[in-house]
Amino acid sequence: MTLLDQTVAAITPRDHAAEHAARERLDRMTKPPGSLGVLEDVAAQLAGTAGACPPPLPVPAAVAVFAGDHGVHAQGVTPWPQEVTAQMVANFAAGGAVVNAFAAQLGADVVVVDVGVASPSAPAPGFLDRNVRRGTADLAEGPAMTLDEARRAVEVGIGVAAELAADHGCLVTGDMGITNTTASAALVCAFTGAAPAEATGRGTGVDDPTLARKVAVVERALARLDGGRDPLTVLAEVGGLEHAALAGFVLGAAAARVPVVLDGVIAGSAALVAAALCPAAVEHALAGHVSAEPGHALALRHLGLRPLLGLDLRLGEGTGALLASPLVAAAARALADVATFDSAGVTEKS
Repeated sequence: MTLLDQTVAAITPRDHAAEHAARERLDRMTKPPGSLGVLEDVAAQLAGTAGACPPPLPVPAAVAVFAGDHGVHAQGVTPWPQEVTAQMVANFAAGGAVVNAFAAQLGADVVVVDVGVASPSAPAPGFLDRNVRRGTADLAEGPAMTLDEARRAVEVGIGVAAELAADHGCLVTGDMGITNTTASAALVCAFTGAAPAEATGRGTGVDDPTLARKVAVVERALARLDGGRDPLTVLAEVGGLEHAALAGFVLGAAAARVPVVLDGVIAGSAALVAAALCPAAVEHALAGHVSAEPGHALALRHLGLRPLLGLDLRLGEGTGALLASPLVAAAARALADVATFDSAGVTEKS
């Protein structure tokens, strides 16, 4: 069996008994039943993932920023030069990006993973060289990668998740890749059936002519799919190497029974791949936020995930998911620490 096969076989649904126990405790806590809203769902989900009530606190958090380049850059779908991907990888490693600032504020760790950057990066603390190939091929002209490369990239994500889950209570998805919203739109359309014009957004803020080219590229890529291909083949046809690694990261977190908080449209489209490979995997995922990219809301709706935040973010890097991670930790803390009516000697309503 491949590592991917082994990981999928290890994933099981949430523990319903632990989740039920969490719901019962939430109702006995010194507050009106249901008054913590969505956070009660989060707390119960965490208990179900851990198989215990209360669950371990989901701290510390670690964000893995998977980076890759895209051959579709040649289609003029962004004004940003491709070398920005490698430059931002160096910036992450040096601690100079927004994700680093948010992580420092929240006490989270940042790991940067080169899974498909076009040019090599210098060794640095917190940098992992797991390069599968130096960027994808142009998805508008043919498959973005081979089936073997797609599987290997997925397994990169599985491996990183396993490493981080050993000493972190919560995993957070991050990404970097110039033109990766184009591949994300193609994946969203392929797995949800959405139209390219509906799922394709402006990414870094492209103008109308560039957006039109972007939609046309997604249409061309989807035309090669006959609708009956398996998830890994779809990923190889129209995905990115960071999308593949993120899908593996979601699978790896689920196998390790550690919650994973999803960031924006890149993570959302990757989670669609993970769900197609193993539906139970997304039971252990939380949507950190919903981004300004239209394909993200479509992906979350298809996955049945409710975002914790809605701040019109569209940066990526793991920023929105990191901002949501304190809410996840607070939900677990409340479940563990808040007294019940009986233990506190507080009279319940009649």
